[in-house]
Amino acid sequence: AQSLQQLRVRGGEDAAHGAPFRLRTDRAQRFLQRRDLGQLVLLHLGDRYRITQVVIDSAESPEEHDVTETVRSEYVVRVSGTISKRRGGMENDKLATGEVELRVTAADLLSGSETPPFQIEGFSGEVGEDTRLRYRYLDLRREQMREALMLRHRVVAAMREFLDGEGFVDVETPVLTRSTPEGARDFLVPSRQQQGSFYALPQSPQLFKQLLMVAGIERYYQIARCFRDEDLRADRQLEFTQIDLEMSFPTEEDVYELIEGLFHRIFPEPTEAWSQLSARPLDVRRVAGDHYTMFLKPHVRGLAEELRTSLEEAAESGANGPGGRP
Repeated sequence: AQSLQQLRVRGGEDAAHGAPFRLRTDRAQRFLQRRDLGQLVLLHLGDRYRITQVVIDSAESPEEHDVTETVRSEYVVRVSGTISKRRGGMENDKLATGEVELRVTAADLLSGSETPPFQIEGFSGEVGEDTRLRYRYLDLRREQMREALMLRHRVVAAMREFLDGEGFVDVETPVLTRSTPEGARDFLVPSRQQQGSFYALPQSPQLFKQLLMVAGIERYYQIARCFRDEDLRADRQLEFTQIDLEMSFPTEEDVYELIEGLFHRIFPEPTEAWSQLSARPLDVRRVAGDHYTMFLKPHVRGLAEELRTSLEEAAESGANGPGGRP
């Protein structure tokens, strides 16, 4: 079986070398759209790499042609056949796999579907968040949601790759721990085996990373899940993920160099705002506690605006791609 991404890459490589492209494949995918042209039925099947076109010819596969008569949006079908390049002039540049199509030799209906409570492909915000959360498994099929998940994946992968190259060790620290005095109240988990005793969920891995420093793990990092029982605000929530890292005996310049290198790995294209921030070292002695955001705001406002613009452009680009507006 080939993912739609593999079909796109393989088809593009063969086309670049002028080679004929035909590949046997077997796919089980969500059905998105159906067009009946009489003898030919065209289906659009989708996975997280978006959409590919499936062709069922009644002259070649009459039984499979009959199967597709009952197929509707969000049904799950398994198709087998030959992936081949489309004929000249029939390419669809709006699809990632628009240079190829799957000509079906066998098809099975695996699962039907009720009419979804909201439109998935071409979603335009016609339902509220409560409905989207109730049917979260459908909401996550939308292009915008998939792009958000993939963006986070790429950012975390870039961070791990960079920190590994800098000699950092990824250490997972306990989630059930003892309560420590920090900036917020702890979430408490009662112990079944020791009645009247409680575990606390960590607000941050502070104690554990200090323990690692003393133990000789001089460069540590973790993509850490943190929990804080405090009132919700625009920039605060009950649980969140942070990149937590520690170094033994670093200089101020070591910290600047590491963090700037990390940001450059995540955002490889240099920005004017980042260059200005790099050119004006911050006085870390003026940064204390939660007030650091007030101090840093003038320095990073430009960078934040550029990041926001980039994310909006990425979302808009996905919205204008296959499937319409998310």
